[in-house]
Amino acid sequence: MSRSSFAFPSDSPSHTRTAPLTHARFLTRRDLPALLTLEGEKWDAIQAASSDDLLQRLEDYPSLSTGAFCKSTGTLLASLFMRPVHADFWCHAASWVDCVDSPRPARSHSLFGISLSSSHPSGVEALLEFFWPHALKSGWRHIYLGSPIPGFEGWLRCHRDRSVQDYIALQRAGVPVDPQLRYYHGRGFKDIVCVKPDYFPHARSLDNGVILRGTVPLSLLKPIWKMMPLTSTQRVTRHLVTML
Repeated sequence: MSRSSFAFPSDSPSHTRTAPLTHARFLTRRDLPALLTLEGEKWDAIQAASSDDLLQRLEDYPSLSTGAFCKSTGTLLASLFMRPVHADFWCHAASWVDCVDSPRPARSHSLFGISLSSSHPSGVEALLEFFWPHALKSGWRHIYLGSPIPGFEGWLRCHRDRSVQDYIALQRAGVPVDPQLRYYHGRGFKDIVCVKPDYFPHARSLDNGVILRGTVPLSLLKPIWKMMPLTSTQRVTRHLVTML
């Protein structure tokens, strides 16, 4: 597989900037220039997805490729690409590439986040809010992410007799100490499934990646969402967005 962006941003987005008004939707081939611009801003030359990578994702998973745009400027603020996976895919995948290339299940209730690129946290929030009713209608139950742990390398210098498992277990006030794990914890990805050494190149993580799992809120009510029109599901989730 050609080079592509690894899982999710290596640094938690800043919350100090004024949040722009956003609009989220499914991505199309017409969004390729904006996608390449965002990739270039957020990833280095090795990590950034190529034009071919992005087009392949758009073609393979059009209903799982989403973007959030600034309403006033049209700038792409965040992109999220996902794919269906077996519920135990992480048991057989040693790296991000393995996760992306794992067999596509005939039926599944689980998704893997191929990549998330964002320039503002409001873009990520808009993506989650937009995709929620679609996830409910489609019967998606779990979403898995691969996250770096950017605080690990610095922590290990002061705790040389400790392990990566010790580090990811560290919490403060009930949330992970690592800034990236804390960021995703606040967005519902609270289950740490496993750690994968040599998951992807990331110096501050010492190339470790952590597989996280989030549960789509209200997804246990699948029979209800299946019968309900998408517009009604969107209306319900709009009033319940604080659950995200």
